[in-house]
Amino acid sequence: MPAGMKPLEKFLKKQTTALTRAGGFGGVGDKASGTGASRRRASLSRVVPFFRETSPESGHVREVFTLLDDFMLTHPIFLTADRLQQVLLQFTLEADGGGGERRDGEVQMSAAERKQAVLNMAFRYLDTYRELLQEEGERSNSFPKELYSCAVKELTRYPELVEDVLKLQRWTEILHCSDEEKESRKKQVRPLFRHFRRIDACLQPREAFRGSDEFCRVYTPDHSYVTIRSRLSCRVGEILALVKEKLQYSEDQPVLPGNLILVAVTSSGKAVFRPSDEAVFTTLGVNTHLFACEPSELDSLQLPLPEEIHWTPGDSKLHDMSAEEVANQLVVFDWELFSCVHEVEFICYVFHGEQSRWRPLNLELVLQRCSEVQHWVATEILQCQSLPKRIQLLRKFIKIAACKQQQDLLSFLAVVLGLDNPAVSRLRLTWEGLPGKFRKQFQQFESLALQDPSRNHKSYRDLMTSLRPPLIPFTPLLLKHKVAEMVRTIRRFRSSQLVDTETSPSHLQTKAYVRQLQVIDNQNLLFDMSCKLEPKDT
Repeated sequence: MPAGMKPLEKFLKKQTTALTRAGGFGGVGDKASGTGASRRRASLSRVVPFFRETSPESGHVREVFTLLDDFMLTHPIFLTADRLQQVLLQFTLEADGGGGERRDGEVQMSAAERKQAVLNMAFRYLDTYRELLQEEGERSNSFPKELYSCAVKELTRYPELVEDVLKLQRWTEILHCSDEEKESRKKQVRPLFRHFRRIDACLQPREAFRGSDEFCRVYTPDHSYVTIRSRLSCRVGEILALVKEKLQYSEDQPVLPGNLILVAVTSSGKAVFRPSDEAVFTTLGVNTHLFACEPSELDSLQLPLPEEIHWTPGDSKLHDMSAEEVANQLVVFDWELFSCVHEVEFICYVFHGEQSRWRPLNLELVLQRCSEVQHWVATEILQCQSLPKRIQLLRKFIKIAACKQQQDLLSFLAVVLGLDNPAVSRLRLTWEGLPGKFRKQFQQFESLALQDPSRNHKSYRDLMTSLRPPLIPFTPLLLKHKVAEMVRTIRRFRSSQLVDTETSPSHLQTKAYVRQLQVIDNQNLLFDMSCKLEPKDT
């Protein structure tokens, strides 16, 4: 590595070590004063020189920008967004040309070069987090405005900054949100994933959950519900306040609600949230519903909406759909969900950033989708009473997995894992009725999904390397890779756009079916269904 790169490399390693000692997002990044803050500013001052424009003739441009990209994506781990903005503003005002003692390996710069380097760092920050900053509105718009004011004051002394000042002016316009846009954004509420089953809602393209409001349902003990308008990141206490306000104005509520608690009720149990818990909507399971009740009513809460977990046996809609058509709609919907995830969400999820400014809301929905598809496969097979039709479904799911193996590894491996569910794999008569070529094909799929983790899933990694974008990875496994490498891999997967070209007459019906899968997520119930289909002594 060139000598000039050593300070930046040391800085990144130092922050990683500090992160490990602090145990996540706390520690170093949270100490905003005292010697800790001084050391952090000193470290950052040694990084600044590398954010100036690098000459292509320097021979290590790619390495420089890779490290800078790593820093910009991972800074929330050890330096909050607000603190980074403060430091950049301070450096813009204080960058005086590198006076004082020169450290070993540090690059000497003029005052103008140093200010330009700081501004280039700010531009990289704004470009990386543009979508998230736009959602935040005025809170984030103040940073480029302040930076612009600082740079304008320096123009008389450093006319070389004129291009940077113009860039900052454009950034203030990009992030600025007019009153009309603010009102329009307030009205852009969308039904939360899976909470409504209206066809017109589920057919709409998925959009990223950022800071906008969403429609959410909260049930009461009698299984009636109120619809609230809430940010997905809000605290439980705020959700309960909105519910209480709704109930106070409800004609069906003769008695005003008292002290309410928020409870997640699943097909297999209950969990009470603390008032300080945040973003609970996106952490709910497939068939989980939120109930607001008084503490004394907790024991009376029954399983949520019985029609979601107890079905009347009958023919599945899937029998009338082609494997290719279903596979096409799976990949289109998965792509919509995957495209909504901002790169920084992967970083925050891996390091469990409860204090992070941006939460991995969209990533949590992708992970939930993976679980949903697995349970969908098991549910469809186990609700099928006829052995011949059950064998047909087994063949169809293997075909679905094979159809999009080269594009959608998320649904591909989720389908394989669903077929490997113990409640499905024990159906000896069903599997024996499967033609030999399908059994052999499924065994090949299993070798990718269920291989020994001690080899770091080599077959899966080799497969990913051989595929071309657009590509949807199996996200749970992707999160186990190196963070920086993972983010660059995601960029490569999304470097091309996936287009839905389906035009068959049954297109909308299949699309709606795939986006509103009905599943049973209670493993005990699935196993009971399996034993009824093929008792243990058969």
